[in-house]
Amino acid sequence: MKIARLQSADIHWCEDGDPSGRPIVFANSLGTDLRLWDKVVERLSDLDLRLIRFDKRGHGLSSCPAAPYSMDDLVDDAQQFLDHLNIKSCVFVGLSVGGMIGQALASRQPERIEGLVLADTAVKMGEPAMWRDRITKIRTDGLASIADAIMERWFCVDFLKDAEAGGWRNMLIRTPEEGYIGCCEAIASANLTEKTAGLRLPVLGIAGTEDLASPPEIVRATTALVPGSHYVEIQKAGHLPCVEQPDAFTGHLIKFLKEGLNV
Repeated sequence: MKIARLQSADIHWCEDGDPSGRPIVFANSLGTDLRLWDKVVERLSDLDLRLIRFDKRGHGLSSCPAAPYSMDDLVDDAQQFLDHLNIKSCVFVGLSVGGMIGQALASRQPERIEGLVLADTAVKMGEPAMWRDRITKIRTDGLASIADAIMERWFCVDFLKDAEAGGWRNMLIRTPEEGYIGCCEAIASANLTEKTAGLRLPVLGIAGTEDLASPPEIVRATTALVPGSHYVEIQKAGHLPCVEQPDAFTGHLIKFLKEGLNV
């Protein structure tokens, strides 16, 4: 078990692949931990890449500071984490709130992020009132009270029938409620339009065609803010295409790394 003790939080992380390879850093969605990327990392094992994953604050095995959090807090964590690992340059792959972290970090430190993958994310996700309602529901009835609704936004109907879906539901409801709520607050207050429109780096946008949390149109619009970016959709996938369709997701990622970044 690896824990990076930062000024802001203790961050659980893991590393696979070639320690001397090009760093690829993966950031997770709300309500998941670094196991979100298991299937992708497995499919990248033959490449000379340093594959780094971490649990953001309030998730997985990382510490859980008191809510609320801001997007700047989450970006500070990511920046300090890269400092801790002495990573000067990397490709950042972020899904959902992880993609928001990636956008803001690339705006803050453009020299550090050489390529950005924005999966099922946007410059703005939902309205503040929606997030406030979700927070109130969790405070009143617990995270499990909204789990089934979230699962329907995460996955396609067929996947929900699979036994694996139960594991993802367990991961969700075992997320510390304070950490989940803190990240809800960060998302609710974030609008990254100006920051993302100012980015000048290779960007790949990926959307699941059945995503009800970040519909393809908002992922496409976010990706289009960056000149020269590329956007793809993955069929039969919801909010977590790296879970439902890992071959397709990893294929798009590898093509981006090889053609866009000469990895």
